[in-house]
Amino acid sequence: PRPDAKPLIINGNMAVAQRGTSFSQPNTNNDAFPVDRFTFQTGSIGAYTSIQESLTSGAAYNAGFRKAARIDCTTADASPASTDYFWFQYLMEAQDCLVFKKGTSSAEKMTVAFWVKSNKTGTSQLTVKDVDNDRQVAGTYTISSANTWEHKIINLPADTTGAINNDNGAGFRFEWWLGAGSAYSGGAVPTAWEARADADRGVSTLAINDNTANDWAITGIQVEVGEFTSATLPPFQFESFDDNFYRCLRYYYDKP
Repeated sequence: PRPDAKPLIINGNMAVAQRGTSFSQPNTNNDAFPVDRFTFQTGSIGAYTSIQESLTSGAAYNAGFRKAARIDCTTADASPASTDYFWFQYLMEAQDCLVFKKGTSSAEKMTVAFWVKSNKTGTSQLTVKDVDNDRQVAGTYTISSANTWEHKIINLPADTTGAINNDNGAGFRFEWWLGAGSAYSGGAVPTAWEARADADRGVSTLAINDNTANDWAITGIQVEVGEFTSATLPPFQFESFDDNFYRCLRYYYDKP
């Protein structure tokens, strides 16, 4: 990206948390902001504490990150009902998504990178939904070592179908799936763009809901235009706290 360009993901280093740094959920609207711009979405699938976690060691810390969004299971649900769901979410404004030229013959690929840690090993799914056109695509990542920060890179294809609106509504919704009932997991991971099919959205999850010993944390989220590997991925764009904070204020202002 250009040196003066702002990162597409706001608060990707989880530094700003205006609403507080610890929440119990599900709450009245089944979501909570452990940090600004990010929510854990839970639907009748256990109970959790979500926090802004401080990092003091590990590979993510060594990469420059001092905060993460973390969730701990406090009430397990090892047999979720079919319509139960559980994911970590970021909404990108539609007008910020236009750089991907979606719905045109010049549509661009997308790369999503992040640091992640869990007590559970295994494969989980990131689903990206085009809200304006009700379309979706997904990729998977694998946690190889328990309780260890690992860097993941997911490449997603371009989509020449469905142009995104030039407005301040939701454009892309990023869903890191953590648990799902059969209504969201009974299909196949959609590695090509498709019309929304709920059964494909959470096919592969870590099932953080199945034991109170489980936790999951993430930081350093970046989204780039184009296809990158670990060798070619642009560096994470660290902003000053002030710049990051004021970008977050567009979506939430906590009056003194």
